This record gives sequence, C-alpha cells and structure tokens, in this order.
Amino acid sequence: MNKELMEALDILEREKEISKDTLFEAIENSLLTACKNHFGKADNVKVEIKRDTCDFLVYAEMEVVPTRDDVEDECLQIALEDAQEISKKAQVGDILNKEIKSKEFGRIATQNAKNVILQKIREEERSVIYNQYYEKERDVVTGVVQRYVGKNISVNLGKADAMLSESEQVKGENFRPTERIKVYILEVKNTPKGPRINVSRTHPELVKRLFEAEVTEIKDGTVEIKSIAREAGSRTKIAVWSNNPNVDAVGACVGMNGARVNAIVEELRGEKIDIVPWDENPGNLIQNSLSPAKVVAVFADPDEKTAKVVVPDYQLSLAIGKEGQNARLAARLTGYKIDIKSETQAKDAPGFRYEDYMYDEYEDEEYAGDEEDAGNEEYAGDEEYAGNEEYAGDEEGIGDSGTGDEE
Repeated sequence: MNKELMEALDILEREKEISKDTLFEAIENSLLTACKNHFGKADNVKVEIKRDTCDFLVYAEMEVVPTRDDVEDECLQIALEDAQEISKKAQVGDILNKEIKSKEFGRIATQNAKNVILQKIREEERSVIYNQYYEKERDVVTGVVQRYVGKNISVNLGKADAMLSESEQVKGENFRPTERIKVYILEVKNTPKGPRINVSRTHPELVKRLFEAEVTEIKDGTVEIKSIAREAGSRTKIAVWSNNPNVDAVGACVGMNGARVNAIVEELRGEKIDIVPWDENPGNLIQNSLSPAKVVAVFADPDEKTAKVVVPDYQLSLAIGKEGQNARLAARLTGYKIDIKSETQAKDAPGFRYEDYMYDEYEDEEYAGDEEDAGNEEYAGDEEYAGNEEYAGDEEGIGDSGTGDEE
C-alpha cells in the first residue's frame, strides 16, 4: 500500500473537496505525459491504479518479434529473446505488457508530470468553488469587507472573493475592512482565473431573502411575500399574504415589539420598511399600499392598469410622499399607474367622482329597457353614493379639528 499517496489524497479530498476519482485520473494523465516526454510517444502505454491501496502500475503493450534486428520501433516492439526474460510463455506475434519504472524518468519528465497534477487540482478547485456559489445565485450570503478597489468593494465570501460594484452599493453606506455584511449574489461567472461573483446591496430581493431568513412563517410557506418595491437606502414596501386565516401576515413579519423587522432594518442601516397586507381586490391593495396615508376612494381600471385615488386634503402630501416616493413605491408594488388628488381637486376632475361611474351604470340600465329596474338601480346608486358621502363626512370630521369646521 502506498500510504503517503493515500494520505495526500485524503487531505486534498477533505480540504479542497475534490473527489479521489478526479485525483486518480490526474495521476494517470501525469504518468502518461511523463512517458510521452521520456519515450517520445505513449500511445501504447497504460496506467493502472488500485483505488483501495493507491498502488499503481505503468506498462507498455509491445509486439513480440523474432530477433532484435526485426525491432523497428523500440517503443512498440520487443525481441523474443528479451520478451522471454519477462515471460517464458512469450511467443512471436504476442502482445506483451512491459512494466515501465517511473523512477527512471528524467527530471523534465517528472516536472511535467507534477505540473499536470497541479493544473488538474487547480481546475477542479475552481470548478468546486464555482458550483458551490452558483447554487447560491439569487440568494443572500454573509461576507467580510476586504478592501476598496477604486469605487468597488472586494468582499470575501469564504472560499472566494466577490465584487460589490459602485452601481450595486447603497448611497451613504460606508464599510470598514473586516466588517461583516450581507450581500445578494447577482451572478456567478466561470472564468479561466476562477469564478467571478457579482453581489448587490440594492436589489429588492435582498430584502425578501432577509425576511425569509428572519420570519419563520415565510420560511415554512404560511406567509408569502406577494410583491416588493424598494428604493435602496431610503424605503421599501412589501405586500404580504397569509395562507392560514389564523396567522396575521403583517404581524408575523413585524414580530413581537417589532423585533423581526427591526433586525432587518438594522442590517439595511436604517432603511424604512412598510409592510402592508396583500389583497386580490386592486382597489383595496392600492389603498393599503399608500399607507400610512388615509384614502377616501379608489377607482381602479384592471384592464388599463390605472387607478385614480382621492385622499383628504390634509393627507395629500403624505399620500404622495417626499419627492413622490410614497406614490412611486405604491405604483411599483401594485403594478398600477396611480393618479392621486385631494377631495377639493377631485370635485372638478373627471373620473375622480362617484357620479361619473354612477351615470355610466344608470345609462346601461336605461339601455336595457327595464324602467323599473333602472329606477331601483338609480336608487341603489343613491344609497351607495349616500354611504360614500357618509364615509367622506367621517373623513371631514377627522380633519375638522385641524382644518376648521366645514359646517
């Protein structure tokens, strides 16, 4: 048994995660290369390695010819006289296996064989690292900040280095060397110099993966993140849905005393996170997405993916947000183009009044020719309108203390 070789292979397999079969293949190729360098050719050379003992045998398949004068190529043919010294049963025309002593190889042949093994080990190591991080593509990993390369940041992920480019950095975030940060793996490329890993701190999926890691209900599928919109470094909105009526989706994400969401906010260096309930009804979803602003009415067109929203006068700036951020994130979250007006503005704006839609409804009923039903619809519409006025009145009542008594 070749104990030294066995121990060396065990160490490589354990530390580099390279399989022994691959290493045995590298040794075989290296021995064939050494034979080619030593003899000039190796077409008839065979290498056998016993996997359990690491003992190896190198031999050349040679044709037996009658005399030494008949030998035309010493690498391919052997005289009968010499062949019988190896095997007494050898006969002219037989194919004889002649053992090659690898210790007899010259320095150059030996060095080339060594280089073949080292090259194979390097290739396999790169392949193992590539496969390991390729499986983590579109996932979050923890890395250690190494150094700044221009405006880019080199992040060590353990067995490989990743590059956090300037475009994927959050403005205002500054990292110190040796600082641990979480990054989202955007892409893993296989290059001759090893895997190239690009990571991000601005991608919306970073927030989603952080919630999956922090919130048990999301990890087990009880709560789903239906949609997410993010302006990195400033604010993120996520819409969540619970598959279990006994589980509050928003509460599960927030955690007791805000523990879960605060852990994510801390990792994102203070980025604000709005968690709203998902709703299949576009109007309700848009109303939720504009939180914390209150909404009087939403007129959504699912076909055109547009929505007209009416808010109390004193809530207009809150609904739009600083530099339009709240409305912009709500539009990304819902997929609707949202037009927001205050109650005062909506009175003179087509499409922002209940009367506009009630008139269409009344016309449809009148066209149907049933005057009695049309009357009922008109009455029902009045009731609906009255109900909305009552809701609007409540909103005005809320604002009375701040805006003055309308009455």
